Amino acid sequence: MDDNPTLEKFEHWLFQMDDALERFLGYLPSAIRTCLDFSPNSLDTLESWLIDKYESVQSMKEPSQSEIVDGVARYIGETFRHNLGGKWTIEVDDADFIFFALPILEGCQGQQASLCPLALGTASVDRRKGNYLRTILENMLNGTKSLSEK
Repeated sequence: MDDNPTLEKFEHWLFQMDDALERFLGYLPSAIRTCLDFSPNSLDTLESWLIDKYESVQSMKEPSQSEIVDGVARYIGETFRHNLGGKWTIEVDDADFIFFALPILEGCQGQQASLCPLALGTASVDRRKGNYLRTILENMLNGTKSLSEK
């Protein structure tokens, strides 16, 4: 393993994926939790819950929300991975990279730009559409432009 502490934290973050997702899902109301099956439609359920829970992106950034927001990013990322392939990675060499030191997905079907699940989660709260996440995933599946590219 590299001596870079960010890479070491990322490897630990990946290793904890299943347990962290289980904790996140355990936090959710059962009516929400039972709908989260890593399908494209489950993203609408998650997004609706996010919009109800957070009035703004700023409210998501509260330190008390960090574990929940991490769970949201993990769920979004894993849903994209289950449906589009790809793998988790992190950029730690280019400090100018927009998602520097944040987990991103690479190699997904239909991917034309960097895909940061954390940014997708905050964008869904900011845009308040209710189908933002699913639309991006489905557009990638179908090879069309996502909402973030239009």
